[in-house]
Amino acid sequence: MEKLFGSDDRFLIQRLRSELETAGIPYLMKNEYVAGAVGELPWQDVQQQVWLLDESWSQQAGKLVHTLQEDDRNSGEKTDWQCQQCGEANEGEFAICWQCQAPKPESDCPQCSPLPTP
Repeated sequence: MEKLFGSDDRFLIQRLRSELETAGIPYLMKNEYVAGAVGELPWQDVQQQVWLLDESWSQQAGKLVHTLQEDDRNSGEKTDWQCQQCGEANEGEFAICWQCQAPKPESDCPQCSPLPTP
């Protein structure tokens, strides 16, 4: 058995599990139900872990982990934007303007540009 991945991010773990199941890669979950022990046990002992049952899948499973981590990093890169309707500056996480509730412009819009960074 080989440890493939460990994380506190339950959504990332679930995405990895789904990808492993789709690819037919056998795995084992550790620490899946110990979240309630946070504070009683060290964080390393309650972190969810995905282990490969068969090490021959290591390379293919490693590629899945790398792809998911890249996707996760790229989704976190959200640039601030300016509302075209009212001109209000909005943080990148928001899909609508907090001032007038206009939707965030699409990223492929030529006249839409992110706010300049100071």
